[in-house]
Amino acid sequence: MKFNTSLKGQKLVIIQSFQPHPEKSLLNILFAAETAKDLGAKKVILAAPYLAFLRQDKRFHPGEAITSKIMAKLLNHSIDKIITIDPHLHRYKSLNEIFSIPTKRLTANGAIADYIRRNFKNPVIIGPDEESYQWARKIAEKIKAEYTIFKKTRLSATEVKEKMVKEVTLKDKSVIIVDDMISTGNTIIKAAQKAKSSGAKNIAAIAVHGLFVEGISKLKKAGINRVITTNTIDNPTSKIDVASLIADGLKKL
Repeated sequence: MKFNTSLKGQKLVIIQSFQPHPEKSLLNILFAAETAKDLGAKKVILAAPYLAFLRQDKRFHPGEAITSKIMAKLLNHSIDKIITIDPHLHRYKSLNEIFSIPTKRLTANGAIADYIRRNFKNPVIIGPDEESYQWARKIAEKIKAEYTIFKKTRLSATEVKEKMVKEVTLKDKSVIIVDDMISTGNTIIKAAQKAKSSGAKNIAAIAVHGLFVEGISKLKKAGINRVITTNTIDNPTSKIDVASLIADGLKKL
C-alpha cells in the first residue's frame, strides 16, 4: 500500500464496492485508511456504492460470524464517514445501529425510475417480497405506474404460496420486478413465474445491486426477458449509472 501524493491535511475519499472479493477489499480499505491517517490525512471517507457483509445480520446457524457487526467495528476504527447506496437493511433499522461514525444513505430509486421511464411503456411494477415494498412503491410513484408486491404464505415445510398484496392486472402487461439486490435470483424467479402465470406479456428484473452468485443465465432461463442493474457492482447488466449520485453525495460533505 503506497500513496504517491502528499495527504497531509487533505480529505481522502476511498471508493470501493467490495467486489469481487469482499474480504480482500475490506482489508485494502483498512490498510489505505490507516496509512492515510498516519501520513496526516485530515479525514478519510469511504464511498461504498455496494456495502458488503450487511446481509449477515444475525447468527443463522451455530458458530457463524455476524459479519455485519465485525465489518462495522473495523471501519468504525479506521474511517471517518461512510456513503453508500441502498444498503441491505433487514433486521437493522438504520446503519447507525452498527456504525458509530456518521453514515450517509443514498438511494438509486430516482435513477431506476428515470431508466424505466425512458425504456418501458405503461409498465406494472412488482416487488417480489415484502422487503422490496419500499423500492416498488417509491419507483412506481415516481413514474405514476401501477404496483404491487407478493406476500409469501407458508402452507407447509415444503410449500409456499405467493399472493398479491394489492390486486393488479398483469395480463398482456409489461411487468418489471424491482428489488434492492439480486443474489441467487430465486426470489425474482418466483415472482416472474407468478407474473407469467398471470398472463404478463414480458418480464424484466431491475435491481440496485447485481451479485448474481449463481450466474445471470439462470434468470434468462426462467423466462425473464431483461435483467438490468445499476453499476454499483460492475457486470454485464449494469445499465444504470449511479456515478453522479455518489458525486453529489460527496459534494455535500
